[in-house]
Amino acid sequence: MNRNILITIEYDGTDYSGWQRQPDQRTVQGILEEALSKVCDMPISIDGVSRTDAGVHALGQRATFSGDFGIPTDRIMLAVNNLLAGGAIASTKDGDVRIIDVKEVPAGFHARFDAVGKKYRYKIRNTQDMPVFLRNYRYHVRTPLDVEKMNEAAALLKGTHDFACFQAAGGNPRQTTVRTITDIKVFQAMGGDVVLEVSGDGFLYNMVRIITGTLVEVGQGKIAPEKMNEILDSADRQLAGHTAPPQGLYLVEVYYK
Repeated sequence: MNRNILITIEYDGTDYSGWQRQPDQRTVQGILEEALSKVCDMPISIDGVSRTDAGVHALGQRATFSGDFGIPTDRIMLAVNNLLAGGAIASTKDGDVRIIDVKEVPAGFHARFDAVGKKYRYKIRNTQDMPVFLRNYRYHVRTPLDVEKMNEAAALLKGTHDFACFQAAGGNPRQTTVRTITDIKVFQAMGGDVVLEVSGDGFLYNMVRIITGTLVEVGQGKIAPEKMNEILDSADRQLAGHTAPPQGLYLVEVYYK
């Protein structure tokens, strides 16, 4: 009997060529499919929600797969995580990809097509020095950032807009570049971090990283907060700020009805 399974995954994207499977490249989708195929004793192909880039991390990526396999649903997570950690239950080193939830869902449910929104977090280290153990998990900006001005600019992005100016070349062609941002905020966190959190019904290729780069330039005084309206209306990528690097970006959550 065919079963449809929804998994939630967290991963450290540092040593991966992104989410999507690629020939001769280590990808998150690729190693998960390999482990699931062994555990389920049949070829498994998974459909993920977000095709994160190389170096991007996830706290709550979602994916679905289906098949007629014998392993009980509640055993899939333990078996796969054991393989991803090197196959030793008592291993002293855990894997950099881990399934954190598994559940059976109705036939026809699709992780990506049934998703109604996503939440991303971007972490900026706003100090002179970068601790070596954070270098793969933060964007290092030494110039002091004006968080109040960044928030003022970010607020202008909330709502439904054409976000073409925040789309990088090279992604899959989209029927429309109109998206809705339901919530966005910038705040000062403990330890010298400035954090952007943004939720919406969908995001264009590199959209969050370009928004971050633009807000960084606002915080540095290079772009006035009120200019965000002009940038949005222009639909011109050249008017927006730089693309922030991948290592500060985290896919936090995927929403369903």
